[in-house]
Amino acid sequence: MIKYKLICKDCNNYFDSWFSSSKEYEKLKKKNFLNCYICDSINVQKTLMSPNVLTLKNKSKINIEDDKYKKIKKRINEYQKFIQKNFNYVGENFAYEARSIHYKNKKKSKGIYGSATKEELKELREEGIEAEIIPWNKDSNN
Repeated sequence: MIKYKLICKDCNNYFDSWFSSSKEYEKLKKKNFLNCYICDSINVQKTLMSPNVLTLKNKSKINIEDDKYKKIKKRINEYQKFIQKNFNYVGENFAYEARSIHYKNKKKSKGIYGSATKEELKELREEGIEAEIIPWNKDSNN
């Protein structure tokens, strides 16, 4: 995600907007989908933005974020241990195995987990097969 400060050249209104990428901004700008929320003008442009600089004032905030990161990582590791204990690992064959279970009505005592591409997951969902992406730490000892 990228945040741009925009200005309406018609009413001089400044406002911020988030975009998935700079290419996405350019695409929306080219299609005239960017408009001012005050005057509805499409004469909107990016302005200069200052970078977010680390200062001593906001150093305590970073420590809080570090604690949050550690808690989240610990929770992910707990989920991983649970999954490894209660599910069968199928590696790169996740999409194939999920389809086998779904279409052949296989009743497995354990669920499965493994790797799949985003495209494979999209196709599985389109076929009505439930699958989720979860974060996975490769080194679960940390």
